[in-house]
Amino acid sequence: MSVIDSVDRRSLPQLRGNALFVTDGGLETELVFHDGLDLPAFAAFPLVETPAGRDRLHRYYGGYVDIARRHRAGFVVETPTWRANKGWAEQLGYSAQRLDAVNRAAVRLAEEVRTAAEAEGITAVVSGCVGPRGDGYDPGDAMSAEEARRYHGDQIDTFASTSADLVTAITMTNVAEAIGVVRAAAAAGIPVAISFTVETDGRLPTGQPLNEAIDQVDSETDFGASYFMVNCAHPTHFGGALDRPGTWCRRLVGLRANASTKSHAELDEATELDAGDPDQLAAEHAWLRSRLPALAVLGGCCGTDARHVAAIVSAWRGH
Repeated sequence: MSVIDSVDRRSLPQLRGNALFVTDGGLETELVFHDGLDLPAFAAFPLVETPAGRDRLHRYYGGYVDIARRHRAGFVVETPTWRANKGWAEQLGYSAQRLDAVNRAAVRLAEEVRTAAEAEGITAVVSGCVGPRGDGYDPGDAMSAEEARRYHGDQIDTFASTSADLVTAITMTNVAEAIGVVRAAAAAGIPVAISFTVETDGRLPTGQPLNEAIDQVDSETDFGASYFMVNCAHPTHFGGALDRPGTWCRRLVGLRANASTKSHAELDEATELDAGDPDQLAAEHAWLRSRLPALAVLGGCCGTDARHVAAIVSAWRGH
């Protein structure tokens, strides 16, 4: 049985017709640079364990629900669990049991956000966020696909046993890890989206062209991913990559761009936030509109907040 048969991807509302869905921006950079919070290991997931942390997350998501309401769009609630996998959680002193509990708590919080959105007539989707084993900017010592399947399997199994509608692997730097995530999601019976990051030349940090990476994941997983995204890169970094021929562009359904035009290496060394120009970022998204016929999910990544995403969605709608 193929993954397409075993997981009904058509149940995802962001894949139906010409719907537009909003998702959030740069959660961690907002918390660090706007709120002045200390996030060890750049991890936001511990916030779900305290009343103050949950209140802050509700306010954060509320800004994006408001954007969805104003633009009559849907909303993808991405759980704050980008770092909530085994390796990063161990650095923070989390046991396997506590990690499982915090991932479940993150979904419960996302469900509260969903309920509030639906009360305003907004179609909302809950996505369990999966992050890379290593640094989001560096493929480092990449795992094999089988190692990645085992490594990410526990978190994905947790999400599959909750009310999450899908899992989204964000800031994937290499194909093998992405394939492992897709296979783990297939085994758990939950839809999965893969979001690659690219360098300033439009290639993955491994040097592989974006189109080849998407084609390879599809080839080695029997088109197991529900869709693909690009995140943690500026539109000027990946815009040229969209010129490569093929149907692979129709597999790109989401964008979560950085505010800054800086490279990953430059951002890694930055001590101040580069928030860029929200209006310019929005204009650069609108320029991509004709190249991405299947795009349905718009949000942001490092340096962005609700101002950027509001401008992006407005420009996209207007274009």
